[in-house]
Amino acid sequence: MDWQNHIIVDPKILVGKPVIKGTRLAVEFIVDLLAQGWPESEVLRNYPGITHEDVTACLRYAANLLKAEKIYPLELSQV
Repeated sequence: MDWQNHIIVDPKILVGKPVIKGTRLAVEFIVDLLAQGWPESEVLRNYPGITHEDVTACLRYAANLLKAEKIYPLELSQV
């Protein structure tokens, strides 16, 4: 499953935050609900315009961002 078929970024929708296509539900909102312990079934029940594939796309989108993240360790000088 390809998240690009479900997630869009449009500057006219939520100031360009990634959202589920056809909605104004931000990826970060869905991921946050899941992080708070909401079961997927509850997310789908409360937001009937989205599908299991949409929720999975949100998680894949977030995972891809984290994989692409670059870490630059800083050395702290000892004083």
